[in-house]
Amino acid sequence: MNKEQFQREKLYQASMQMFRMMLKQGLITSQEFTVISSKMQEKYRPLFGTLFSG
Repeated sequence: MNKEQFQREKLYQASMQMFRMMLKQGLITSQEFTVISSKMQEKYRPLFGTLFSG
């Protein structure tokens, strides 16, 4: 993993943590979370991030 990939992974993980908290608090629906997750994967192209989603 190079520096760029590591940076993308960090940004992806931080973003998704925020969205998971929003989902848990009822601020977004599971459908919205699914769309957001797909968009974040497209944007950041994480190497490992999808392994830890949930």
